[in-house]
Amino acid sequence: MLLKLLSIWLIVINLVGFIQMYVDKRRAKKDKWRIPEKQLFLVALIGGSVGSILGMQMFRHKTKHKSFVIGMPAILILQIVVVAVIRYSLY
Repeated sequence: MLLKLLSIWLIVINLVGFIQMYVDKRRAKKDKWRIPEKQLFLVALIGGSVGSILGMQMFRHKTKHKSFVIGMPAILILQIVVVAVIRYSLY
């Protein structure tokens, strides 16, 4: 049950990360109110790093910002390490 809920969470939060990159890119082009960078990073931190990275690449958004180019993959690596540590500590 917990694994199913976690899977659903990861699907949803990665979609949110992907969509945020799309929406922020559109708003940037139209010179409108933008999604705060804090929010983009928060979604990545709580599990949406893959969707955020895919959105960055697909929409070519934030790809010139070192904080995103380094930060998003770093968050993903950190998440992989945490999952591996938890998984292997349970066995």
